[in-house]
Amino acid sequence: MMDRHYQIDRWIPDGSKILDLGCGDGSFLKDLSEKKEITGFGVENDFEKINLCIKNGVSVLHHDIDDGVKEFSGMDFDITIMASSIQCVRNPKRVLKDILKVSKRCIITIPNFGYWKIRFGLFNGRMPISKRLPNKWYETKNIHLCTIKDFEELCLNNELKIIEKHFLNEDGESIKNTFLANLFAAEGVYLVGSR
Repeated sequence: MMDRHYQIDRWIPDGSKILDLGCGDGSFLKDLSEKKEITGFGVENDFEKINLCIKNGVSVLHHDIDDGVKEFSGMDFDITIMASSIQCVRNPKRVLKDILKVSKRCIITIPNFGYWKIRFGLFNGRMPISKRLPNKWYETKNIHLCTIKDFEELCLNNELKIIEKHFLNEDGESIKNTFLANLFAAEGVYLVGSR
C-alpha cells in the first residue's frame, strides 16, 4: 500500500485542490494536506467512514458516486482521486467522463482481475481472495471486475488519455516487468486526463 500512496503523492503538486471519491476514513487526504498543503474534499457513502473523516479533520460529503459528480462542476479541482472504487460503481465509463468535467486530471487505482493469483483461484473453481481483494464474493462491493487491459481499453475507446501508469504487486511494491503487467500486477495506478 505504501507504494500506491507514494505514486499518487508524486502526481499531486503542492497546493492543489483535490476531490477524493470514496475517501474512506480520510487519512490519505489528511496526509496530503499536511505534506503538500492541498485543499482536500472527500466524498463517501459509508456513515462510519464519514465519522472517521470528521475525526481526522477532513471535509467530507455524504454522496453516492453513482448519482454523479456534476454537483462539483465549477469548483476548479486540479485532481480527483478514485482509489480502488471505480469497480464498485454501476457505470464506470460515465463516472470517469464526469470526473474529467470537474477536474483537469484524475488518479484511478484498480484491482487487476487478470492477476495470476486471481486467475489461479478461478481455475480452482473459487472466487479469489487476496491481500488486495480480501472479501468473499458475497461480501464485496466490487460489481465491475476488470483487468489492466480492460481498463486501458475503456480509456482508449472513450478518448481518455493515460498520462502515466504504474503497476504494483500484491504487497504494494512496484513491478519491473510492465510488459506482462496484466498477468503479474495486482493493482494498476493511473493518471488520466482528457484527450
